[in-house]
Amino acid sequence: MTAQAFLGAATKTYNNDYWLERQAQFESSVRSYPRKLPLAITSAQGCWVTDANGKRYLDCLAGAGTLALGHNHPQIIEAIQQVLQQGLPLHTLDLTTPLKDEFSESLLFFLANNVNDYCLQFCGPSGADAVEAALKLAKTVTGRRHIISFSGGYHGMTHGALAVTGNLAPKQQVSGLMPDVQFMPYPHSYRCPLGLGGEQGSTALSHYFERFIEDVESGVCLPAAVILEAVQGEGGVNIAPTAWLQKIREVTQRHGILLIIDEVQAGFGRTGKRFAFQHAGIEPDIVVMSKAIGGGLPLALLAIRREFDQWQAGAHTGTFRGNQLAMATGLATLNYLSQPDALIQVQQRGAELMQQFTALQSQFACLGQVRGLGLMLGIEIVDERLPADHLGSYPADAALAVAIQQHCFEQGLLLERGGRGGTVIRFLPPLIISPAECEQVVYRFRLALQAALLELRGLK
Repeated sequence: MTAQAFLGAATKTYNNDYWLERQAQFESSVRSYPRKLPLAITSAQGCWVTDANGKRYLDCLAGAGTLALGHNHPQIIEAIQQVLQQGLPLHTLDLTTPLKDEFSESLLFFLANNVNDYCLQFCGPSGADAVEAALKLAKTVTGRRHIISFSGGYHGMTHGALAVTGNLAPKQQVSGLMPDVQFMPYPHSYRCPLGLGGEQGSTALSHYFERFIEDVESGVCLPAAVILEAVQGEGGVNIAPTAWLQKIREVTQRHGILLIIDEVQAGFGRTGKRFAFQHAGIEPDIVVMSKAIGGGLPLALLAIRREFDQWQAGAHTGTFRGNQLAMATGLATLNYLSQPDALIQVQQRGAELMQQFTALQSQFACLGQVRGLGLMLGIEIVDERLPADHLGSYPADAALAVAIQQHCFEQGLLLERGGRGGTVIRFLPPLIISPAECEQVVYRFRLALQAALLELRGLK
């Protein structure tokens, strides 16, 4: 029996439990998503996936933002078929091909409208490897060893990337992470780290960063780089205030510190602009890219301002940095997102969801804050029965957030949690989501919210 015939027969015969049990038998305990979303996917199209039980789900996880055009988009499938039919190589290390040439030029134009501003570095096929490369390059260029990162940031799970990631849980059992990393507070519109809130809090954080860098007794040597996300994804959909991000760029430029912007999740139209940092009108020194850039296939790379391309040949390599299929699907994604109305539709769908979630917030006090840009949205779940702090923010309710995610799954809605303690419900639907599908997202979320409140608080 061929593999295709076996899968066809198995799909008709076995249910989710069967495949999940086999997964537990074969795979390490490190697996995470199946613990929260216990399904085996047998088919997928657009914004929808179907499991082994025949149940359909609206996918607001989309490969953690990887599937910008959803599942099996016709342009993605066509790009794969063309590579296969034309006999193009699937793997080339860092040797070039006409396909790679076209992809590179398109990406540079998509990034800066000027192919001479940046050059590209193809990395191993994960965002974490691209982060590692960015950190190494910054140290190479400046001759310095310190890195500044920010609380709530997520940059990957390899040693260097984990060292600059804010989440403490994966660090607890790992010794010897990259040294000389200094964390600083990142603005938070609902839980200001300085207890000031609003523009006052953001302004104070801008001032603190500037004084810290310029203080000769700060205790930290001038860093090689500052790394941050313009919108923190795993950190709970925290948006960098424009003035704060502009101050970071101003100070780093003044002191010869490379600014690394991690656009792995927020890039490629996710926030309604091509890249999230463009909301602040700044130009980073290094841009880290992965996820959506591969059109659903593994690909990661850096865009480096040309004056900082100071690598020696082979100083950062990787066997699988020549994934031609991913370049083909990435090119198809770039072509789609370059259409005049593509990002306008992302902005419109995001605004529709924000409006409807905000309306729900007026009915359900446990929705502490609705925030986001474009189709990168988050809802902070709180316990409004407890006293609010002096800024009017209620304590987070982790148990309710977990219950909401579980009931969303039961309602056929796939999504993830993020933020401190996993108390932010996150929405990362494909950028092609329709108005009718947006309405379904809100409808299913409301049903799940009501069920979770009934289960935990006895509220109807």
